[in-house]
Amino acid sequence: MKKGTEHATAPIAGGNGVVVMRDPAWPEVIRTSLRFAAVSAAISLVVWSAILAKVAPTARPLADISLVTTQVDSTGGSEVLPDEPPITFEEPANDPEPAIVADPRSFDPAVRWFNGRPVKPAKHIWMTVTAYSPDARSCGTSDDGLTATLHAVETNGFRLVAADPTVLPYGAMVTVEGYDRGQIVPVLDCGGAIKGNRLDVLFPTHEEARAWGVRKIRVTVWKYDDGKPAENPRKVR
Repeated sequence: MKKGTEHATAPIAGGNGVVVMRDPAWPEVIRTSLRFAAVSAAISLVVWSAILAKVAPTARPLADISLVTTQVDSTGGSEVLPDEPPITFEEPANDPEPAIVADPRSFDPAVRWFNGRPVKPAKHIWMTVTAYSPDARSCGTSDDGLTATLHAVETNGFRLVAADPTVLPYGAMVTVEGYDRGQIVPVLDCGGAIKGNRLDVLFPTHEEARAWGVRKIRVTVWKYDDGKPAENPRKVR
């Protein structure tokens, strides 16, 4: 035998005294065979698994997955919707502003306003109109700065008149051509010389009163047009 391939044998006594020679390399052959068998079995298992996976039907998915559409709202949140057309949101229409219903009387050119209330002409009177100032030269000892209705002479910007209460009661409203640009002014005073169809218009200064002089004028008397009674002029300040 060649060197490196030879091996020794060991004698083993048999049952009849016969000596049996056992090869000491035999267990190694067995172990090699077992390892080869194990590797072959593993390879066969892998191949067989691949074949089964190829021919087997497709496995059922663990869960059905469907696509959904997500609609984001204006508040930053989201709402999951099914497979349907997206919902469109319409902006709410602004409530129309309530229509302003005009007072029917405002269409009447004769209707005007005084003290926050509608008024209209009641009658016309031809009157002799003079003027006075709130000082001693016009009022004498009664120049206390108050009218007969206890209103200050500055009321209505010094624009008021004195009349005979039996002709025009206190609180009456009149317009006098040429006085206070034709604005409505109240009757809040009287005078010892103001009797009958006479009227005295007030000016802040004596010079303005003298410049007015004496005039014959048609005076328009007004009344409230809201169906409510006139206020007591002594209580209105």
